[in-house]
Amino acid sequence: QVQLVESGGGLVQAGGSLRLNCAASGRTFSNYAMHWFRQAPGQEREFVAGVAWSGRSTNYADSVKGRFTISRDNAKNTVSLQMNSLKPEDTAVYYCASSTNAWVDERLRGMDYWGKGTLVTVSS
Repeated sequence: QVQLVESGGGLVQAGGSLRLNCAASGRTFSNYAMHWFRQAPGQEREFVAGVAWSGRSTNYADSVKGRFTISRDNAKNTVSLQMNSLKPEDTAVYYCASSTNAWVDERLRGMDYWGKGTLVTVSS
């Protein structure tokens, strides 16, 4: 059974930083791309960042480029999202997700497993 467990959310002031982590288990982690999505209250879930199986290819939403960095450790079965220069509009529940193949996919329907999410709140 595949499990994705997020951690690291919390309350931070605008301009601050947070690091989210996702621990994966249940299948060969290094075979699949990993992603972060987010969902703000009253809004649809949206793509934030993705990293391909090797860690060498990454994609970011335009809204977070230059501020967020996704990385993975295939030896530890973890994926992280370093979030810097946070803004109030980054407030959302952040979800870790695994895609059905090795390459980054920005579509929700491209994911087959999801974590339960971790809340990030950025105060102004």
